[in-house]
Formats: sequence, C-alpha cells, structure tokens
Amino acid sequence: MHVLDRIERKVLLSVSRKQVWEALVDAEQFGDWFGIALKDKTFVAGETIEAPITYPGYEHVIWKARIERILPQTLFSFRWHPYAVDKDVDYDQETPTLVEFTIEDRAPGILLRVVESGFNSLPMGRRQKAFKMNSRGWDEQMGNIESYLNRARQA
Repeated sequence: MHVLDRIERKVLLSVSRKQVWEALVDAEQFGDWFGIALKDKTFVAGETIEAPITYPGYEHVIWKARIERILPQTLFSFRWHPYAVDKDVDYDQETPTLVEFTIEDRAPGILLRVVESGFNSLPMGRRQKAFKMNSRGWDEQMGNIESYLNRARQA
C-alpha cells in the first residue's frame, strides 16, 4: 500500500501571534497542550529533550525530540520518531521525521500550520501505522492547541 510521506494540518487561531508563538516554544506551555510533562524544561535548537508523555494510555512513553530550528514568531521545528510507543524497540536506529510548525498572519487571526515529513524513511513494517496514527494525532493536537489558547484568552 502506498503511504504518503507528509502530513499537513492547519488551524486559524483567534489569538495574537505572540500567544501562538509562546504556546509553541515555551516548553511548559507546549507540554500542557501536547500532553508531555515539560515543566522546568527549555527548547534549545540543536539539543535533544526527553520527557514523559501524560496523555492517557501513553504514560509509559518517553517523548524524545531533537529541536532543529527556532525562528522567532515564524518557525519551530524538531525531529522525532513517530508513533514510538513500544518500550522494547530501539527507535534511535531509525531516521526521524521532521515536524515543522509555522505561523503567519491570516485575517481574522493567525494561521498555524504543522507539517510532518519523512515517513518514507521509516522501516516498511512501521511506516503505514506511524503515518496513520500521527495523521490522527495531528488532527487532535491542532484541536488541543486551539482549545488551550482559547482557554488562556478567556482567563
């Protein structure tokens, strides 16, 4: 079965560019909406960060990502191993996918786009499942950040 190499999702947010940016690059805020325990952590380009996932059913998983680029209020990207949920598998032997968040002004708000690419580099035995699960996951995560920012706006 043919699997696409890239997932793209976008959401139009009714908050400021600064608020969207902080929800992406402030590690603790990112963890709050993404479901990762990132309290007292910092995203630094070129560094790898690890933290436990807090999403129900995945508490046994350690989220691990190498922060690639942080271009102020424009781009935040990292590499990770998609759907790396089996604690008995060494995913470090695989080529990670690239996740890129971009933000741009789009009336009447801010357009947030996420693109995850590189699925074709995954082992055949995992490629389809990782693509399917992350495709669903990005749908949920875009809803999560929208809800998170809407709650913050109303507070």
